[in-house]
Amino acid sequence: MHQNSKEELIQGLVEEKIADREDLFLVDVSVLSNGKVEILVDGDQGVNIDDCADISRFVGFHLEEKEVFSGPYRLEVSSPGVGKPLKLHRQYLKNIGRKIKVLTTEGEELQGTLLVVEEDRFEMEYVYKEKRKKAEVLKKYIAFEQVKETKVQISFK
Repeated sequence: MHQNSKEELIQGLVEEKIADREDLFLVDVSVLSNGKVEILVDGDQGVNIDDCADISRFVGFHLEEKEVFSGPYRLEVSSPGVGKPLKLHRQYLKNIGRKIKVLTTEGEELQGTLLVVEEDRFEMEYVYKEKRKKAEVLKKYIAFEQVKETKVQISFK
C-alpha cells in the first residue's frame, strides 16, 4: 500500500473514531519510512491522555485487521506539542489571546498577541520599536495565505 493511501486510510479511521466528539479534530497524519505512524489530534479544550489512548487502540486494531503494514510499525497519537506550527484555522481560534510568533511569506517576523481570527485572516497586536524612538503597540491583520509559519509562544513568567 502506498504511503499516501496509508495516510488517507488512517485519517479516515481517526475521523471515524472522533466523529461523535465535536470538541476534537484531526491535525495531521504522517507515515514515516522508519515505520513510525504519527497522529496529531487537538481539541477546543485540549486533548487528554485517554482520548489519545482510545484513538490509538481503535486505529491500531483496524490497521492490524486490514494488515496495512507488512512489517513492524510504531503508532503515536498525541496533541501537537509546543513548537509545532499551527496548521488549521481551528487551532488559531483555540489560541486567541495567546502570544504567537509569525513568519510571513515575505520573511517578516512578528511576535505578539493573537486578537481576532476571521475566515481568511487574523489580527495580532505587537510592539514596534525604531531606534531612538518610543516603542509603539500596533495591530495588524495578516492573511492566512501570507503566513509561512505561526507558532504559539510559551511564557515562563
